[in-house]
Amino acid sequence: MKKIEVKLETIVDKISKFYNPTEYHFLTLNGVAIDKERTEIQWIFSKYGEIDSVEMFYVIVNQDDVIPSIVDIIPSAIMSQREIVDMFGIEVEGSEKGLYLDEDSLQKPLSGGCMI
Repeated sequence: MKKIEVKLETIVDKISKFYNPTEYHFLTLNGVAIDKERTEIQWIFSKYGEIDSVEMFYVIVNQDDVIPSIVDIIPSAIMSQREIVDMFGIEVEGSEKGLYLDEDSLQKPLSGGCMI
């Protein structure tokens, strides 16, 4: 796996220049809680026709950062973006809360603040 660190303010530009839908499949937008305040956000792609050819762009964000949307580049990313909002409580531009969690559910269950 190739792991590429980027700055939050450049992620949309980096993905826009990188992503070719005939060459790469967008796998998911993922989050990994680092601690109560920081989360690693990962945009993961695999190359068609190549086994284990995975490229991941990532940024380290604070709980109050706003993640830019890549829906204009990859429309299906809306599902992963909404999952980040629900599971980590991090705002993603244009992505509503409430995809997975009911109002009475534990809120942002994967954030560092809810870790056991």
